[in-house]
Amino acid sequence: MSAAVVVFIFNDALIKIAAETVPSVQAIGVRGIFATLWCLLALLVTGSWRHLGGVVHPRVLLRGVLEAVSAIVYLIALFHTQFAIATAINLSTPLIFTALAVLILKETVRWRRWSAVIVGFLGVLLVIQPRPGEVDVWAWVVLLGTLLGAFRDVLGRYLPANVPTLIVSFASAAAVALAGCAWTFVEGWQPMTGREIGLLVASSLLLAAGYQFLVMALRSGAEFSVIGSFRYASILWALGIGYVVWDDVPNTLALAGIAVIVGSGLYILHRERVRR
Repeated sequence: MSAAVVVFIFNDALIKIAAETVPSVQAIGVRGIFATLWCLLALLVTGSWRHLGGVVHPRVLLRGVLEAVSAIVYLIALFHTQFAIATAINLSTPLIFTALAVLILKETVRWRRWSAVIVGFLGVLLVIQPRPGEVDVWAWVVLLGTLLGAFRDVLGRYLPANVPTLIVSFASAAAVALAGCAWTFVEGWQPMTGREIGLLVASSLLLAAGYQFLVMALRSGAEFSVIGSFRYASILWALGIGYVVWDDVPNTLALAGIAVIVGSGLYILHRERVRR
């Protein structure tokens, strides 16, 4: 999960840069194509291609659809939001995990962790900063993409054991590629420069690696409320990248909200250790 955090945050930064000059969904689709090719190469090298039939398993297909929808929703919102702000909102994933762990996975979560979840979502509100008559739609879209991504990750627990992780990564990348490229028939195709293609190729390589790391973590058997907490390291990377690349500095309330979200997540991890 720690490795997934690093490669995903740099992947987001690269595609955000590319989307400044390339239509958003086209950038997502092209990145998905290259990520699919990376996964296919890994399948050929490892011999896992023999299990390609697993791609059509209903749960693998459903996870691919959720991956495509959550990725497109989140990334389009990311292109219109400060990098650190979008990343901070996305950090509510472990809080959502804790709730879904009770509702779906039937894990036991006591009142202390529930309190941390509630406080964490108050931190999300500090980051979004909703004001009467002034709604930051894109910030709420980021939260929607985060919710969809949490459902996608929970589904990772129900994937068939005989389907290799690489097959799941391949299916996820292919779903994003198909959805993104299909939209270009509606929006139209814009020619890309070598720099833009290079950014998307680099982003796709990180994405393919991130898929692999993430699915490995989700299939490890560890509780979601624990492995989800490792995502919080991404905010340090996001703050640094946002400042260096876009000169973004979140305001005081947003920084306070980020601290509350991270603190809540770390407390959830602490309570899990105490319980064990």
